[in-house]
Amino acid sequence: MPKNIIEIDSVNRLINNNNVVIAGGGGGIPVLKSEGGNIKGVSAVIDKDRSSALLADNIVADKLIILTAVEYVYMNYGKSDQEALQEIDSKQAKDLIQEKQFATGSMLPKIEACLDFVTQGKDREAIITSLENLDDALAGKTGTIIKK
Repeated sequence: MPKNIIEIDSVNRLINNNNVVIAGGGGGIPVLKSEGGNIKGVSAVIDKDRSSALLADNIVADKLIILTAVEYVYMNYGKSDQEALQEIDSKQAKDLIQEKQFATGSMLPKIEACLDFVTQGKDREAIITSLENLDDALAGKTGTIIKK
């Protein structure tokens, strides 16, 4: 799990100067800081969805968008009774996690990252959708919205 974004001051400066910032690709580079303050690379995999949520929290974003291969998050994904989730709150999301509705290496980390984000601030929402549906999702026409 990512603990912090080391370059957050630089990211914020770039944002404040109206730059488009691309950061945290693939979850970021795993490092540890020694007692002396030196940064050293370590062998690890950082969850990209959690890194995105942490970055969004650190820049005080009001919306987190996670793009994936599907238009919606689904209950009973891939089954005959599959159901698209258009909007859920954090309690519903937690209940669905308990029901094991989301695959561990697929949708679960995305839902958990969205929950982290929306519950850490006021008036936040997260959207999960596909790249090709992003414009419609931003217009509220598609995608899964997760709210506090």
